[in-house]
Amino acid sequence: QPLKSVDLVSKKEVKAIKERADVCAVPAASIIGEAVVALEIAAAFREKFGGDSLEEVKKNYLNYMDYVKGK
Repeated sequence: QPLKSVDLVSKKEVKAIKERADVCAVPAASIIGEAVVALEIAAAFREKFGGDSLEEVKKNYLNYMDYVKGK
């Protein structure tokens, strides 16, 4: 819906030209992409180190890191 405006030459009320304001969707899409990737990483992390509580997940992660360091 075009907004009301004023023609500066005729000084009469007119409707503004209707144009898109989102000239580039890449910045917005990058934020969405980042959030989706974060959710997938969190899901994989939970699948690998899952537990019933955050403490259990942390314990499983630390045990895994000790195991990897020992190899």
